[in-house]
Amino acid sequence: MAPPNQRFRIDHWIVAILLFTMASIAFVNILSRYLFHFSFAATEEITINLFVWVTVIGSGLAFERGGQLGMMTLYNLFPKKFKKFVIVFSAALSAVLFLLVDIYMIQAIYEELTLFNATSAALGIPVWIYYIGVPIFSVFLFGGIYRDATVKLDGIEREGGN
Repeated sequence: MAPPNQRFRIDHWIVAILLFTMASIAFVNILSRYLFHFSFAATEEITINLFVWVTVIGSGLAFERGGQLGMMTLYNLFPKKFKKFVIVFSAALSAVLFLLVDIYMIQAIYEELTLFNATSAALGIPVWIYYIGVPIFSVFLFGGIYRDATVKLDGIEREGGN
């Protein structure tokens, strides 16, 4: 089996492609502004929405790498059984928070498809297309929460003690 940092990860590739796309769009817009004195209005619309998608996937990566906020000084004082409870409770709260975000986003998508049929200002794309990335890419976020919790629980088992 390949080491963890050398295996293929679709979430890493999606983030890389989205960031490359955002940087390319911004670069083309800057060139057009200085060379032709013309700015593309659609570039801001696209980059903002891609940034939201990158943030969702990146949040999953942050969870996986332990990059979320924590109170380690207090946590380290807890006995082993309570540490396990805190890890599971924290992962559950995180999952519930992002589940609520997904529920509200799915509700917004449904309303856009059935009631509003709004289109974006610059490109005229249906707004729900921009929204749909959040619940889809949340799969990576939930995976990051799960991997973080399992790594921490395995670490507690290996450390032994109280």
